[in-house]
Amino acid sequence: MYNFIMRLDKFLKVSRLIKRRTIANKVSEQGRIYVNGIIAKPAKQLKEGDIISIVQADNEIKVKILRIPANNVSVQEASTLYEEIT
Repeated sequence: MYNFIMRLDKFLKVSRLIKRRTIANKVSEQGRIYVNGIIAKPAKQLKEGDIISIVQADNEIKVKILRIPANNVSVQEASTLYEEIT
């Protein structure tokens, strides 16, 4: 099995955690996305096992990356790329 890496902004779009890559870039540039507890820029290279936290108003979404796809995935497959952490 291959261990792929992917940019943060692209992963957020492919996994459908954020709808568009431009929005993912904007949110990341505002310092509202953390990878493994550190503020992350859009070009941050992600790997399996990384923890992403997205801060939105009063809400925080925290997910663990289970799989980095080689290409785009279907809507049904997108939620299999990560697991939500409480």
